[in-house]
Amino acid sequence: MTESLLQPTPSKEPYSRFFYINPVGELSIVSSIHDALNATQDGGYMWLDYCDPKTEDLEPLITELNIHPLSIEDSLNEEQLPKLDLFPNYSFLILNIFDFSSEELLAKELDLAVGRNFVISITHRDRQRRPLMQGMERLVERERNKIQNGPSFLVHLITDSVVDRKFLAIDRIETKLDKDEDEILKGSPDYDLSRLLDSRRDLMTIRKSVFYEREVLSKLIRQDSPFIAEKSLVFFRDVYDHLSRYYELSETARDQVTSLMEIHLSLVSNRMAATSNRTNAIMRRLTLISSIFMPLTLISGIGGMSEYTMIVGQENWKIGYLLLMVLMIIVATINFLLLRRMERNLPGDE
Repeated sequence: MTESLLQPTPSKEPYSRFFYINPVGELSIVSSIHDALNATQDGGYMWLDYCDPKTEDLEPLITELNIHPLSIEDSLNEEQLPKLDLFPNYSFLILNIFDFSSEELLAKELDLAVGRNFVISITHRDRQRRPLMQGMERLVERERNKIQNGPSFLVHLITDSVVDRKFLAIDRIETKLDKDEDEILKGSPDYDLSRLLDSRRDLMTIRKSVFYEREVLSKLIRQDSPFIAEKSLVFFRDVYDHLSRYYELSETARDQVTSLMEIHLSLVSNRMAATSNRTNAIMRRLTLISSIFMPLTLISGIGGMSEYTMIVGQENWKIGYLLLMVLMIIVATINFLLLRRMERNLPGDE
């Protein structure tokens, strides 16, 4: 492997890398598609790797390798769902490679074309402008005993690496949900429900991707593609099993999101009910106090001041005011007992 193979790739400009894999699995870089084709005359096959290509970068594939223009169009359109297209001289696969370099998980497109003596991979960059398949050539070089068996083994190696990244995304979401669960059960009033909505959106992205990719792998396992060697099918079955497991994990996580949302809304509802009950209790107490003092205010307003001395006489004001106080106490006590009895008869009173 040459030193240029390990040098960092440009961070902004599209780039193309052309590799030749000889019959013993050694990986070397060549300068053009034409040189790669010439190298395959002595055996082995080539791997053409593109990142953020433009139309003019992929057009030589039409003439040199007889790649169908529809495959080129699909490679340039990042909105395609995972699928498998079969052509006479190659098979075209679309998979999803996850970009979870920030809070939001995005499903980027990975296009693979496998033929008798070539593999083409077309990917894009993440939000940090890094190639999504950065470092893949080092993994390929470590697995030379496998990739020497043919292009389908290289396709498996790339597919397996991409699928394994899905587990990292699911694991990150599950860890996030565990933290959300702890915070919700603690009854934190500052918890942001949008965190659960973000997790549910990411899980929907994972579920859709895994669902369609299982269909692609099932077709490969059925040997729909003549360019997938029979000896490599056992490895693709393993990838299919991983996808099935990840699908179940995403479904379980989605159920957990739903449960956490219900628990959160229930706790919020309980807090609101408790606040409402406290407010009702305070209003009852204030109403009770007002009801007790309203007749007392009326009595003191009528009999107080100089009017009461006019009733009992100026000389009897001491005993008169004493009787007034006793009357007010009696009225307040009777009023309190009546209100307390009425409170007991109210529905829902503790």
